[in-house]
Amino acid sequence: MRAKIILDGWKPKVSYAEVTRAIREAGVIVTQRNADIGVVVGGDGVFSAVGSLESIPLLFVGTRSSSAMGSKAYLAAVQFDELIEALKRIEAGQYRIEESKRLEVQKNGRRIGVVFTDVYLQRGADSNCIRYRVKVTGRDLDIEEAVIGDGVVVTTAAGSTGYFSYPDRIVTGRFDVSGHTELKADQVGVCHIVPTYIERVGSEECPLRYTVPWGSRVELSVTRPADARLYGLGGGRMGVRILTSDTVTIHASPETTKVIVLTAPISP
Repeated sequence: MRAKIILDGWKPKVSYAEVTRAIREAGVIVTQRNADIGVVVGGDGVFSAVGSLESIPLLFVGTRSSSAMGSKAYLAAVQFDELIEALKRIEAGQYRIEESKRLEVQKNGRRIGVVFTDVYLQRGADSNCIRYRVKVTGRDLDIEEAVIGDGVVVTTAAGSTGYFSYPDRIVTGRFDVSGHTELKADQVGVCHIVPTYIERVGSEECPLRYTVPWGSRVELSVTRPADARLYGLGGGRMGVRILTSDTVTIHASPETTKVIVLTAPISP
């Protein structure tokens, strides 16, 4: 078996040399070309970016951290100290591959990327609240909302433990890092980020967060000039600038992310 190493290009949690040693100790060949699998070491941000781009099966490897600000790596199949054993099990066929759905993102009808986890429209550094509109259409579905707030998250099931779950972590005025929601594979999640006002056309209900069936079409637009940006597309930390003349469309992609899952957990 041949494995490709993929690390955080900005601040890797483990060095390339350390990962190489672990992979070779498991009897696996390290290569950056024509690999059978990708070994991705990092946190959920790295997993999200890599999962949006790679077509080979990916083994997500986390690193243990006791820090409240450390990586949570909810998507990790194993921790780095379990990597050697995990690769031996994969060599022995003790794994399965799950194909996770991706969302395609368009700006004014032109594709600007796909996402494995989530994409979000949010205020930039030079803006306070933004005013935006959300339209969701699908089979027997027609939602239109006008909102004032920090922005909105659109997520797949894989991304539901991230930004989409921030309401779960606020418990009676305290912050609980362990709280998160899990979506089903056939759902898309929509969550407003700290809204001060929500109005849903034709309804008295104004949910902070909700799910819609996979295949629904979500449209986002900014209704007043502001520093509004689209994040989660792997295009850098500055995001994609969104103007009042722009329409962002998010819908199901035919592409998938192949995720390696061990058939049995590794004993500590």
